Amino acid sequence: MTLATEPFSVRMDVRVYEIDPQLHLNGGFYVQYADHARFACVEAAGVSVQELIADGYGPVNLETVIRYHHELRGGDQVDVTCEWEWGDGKTYRVRHAFRLPDGTVAAEVAHVSGLLDLKARRLVADPREAWRARAGRPELLGLA
Repeated sequence: MTLATEPFSVRMDVRVYEIDPQLHLNGGFYVQYADHARFACVEAAGVSVQELIADGYGPVNLETVIRYHHELRGGDQVDVTCEWEWGDGKTYRVRHAFRLPDGTVAAEVAHVSGLLDLKARRLVADPREAWRARAGRPELLGLA
């Protein structure tokens, strides 16, 4: 598998309405933060998600795993990275590290994803090439 060497990263603020009764970030928001970072990474790579969908393709998550290491609380800032890993099949992996500004890893979110042909309702056989063909900066997608 090929792994990007410089991960894309987005800084986010933990908002008070995202915390749960234990006063830390609700688990569902980790997935939303990862989705936000991945969308921002795709856009920074020059891929238009609107054009991707208009062309009949949609990214899908097939599996999501969250590993919690350190709580995030309301008012915290967190940097969410986005690293893409490519193999030879129909799926690829996207890994996100959630780091506090001091470098402490708060969580990791990992996805097994694919690119769905929206008409055939089947995964694209070579998602790596489909993404590369649309990216102006393929290195952000681990496609250097």
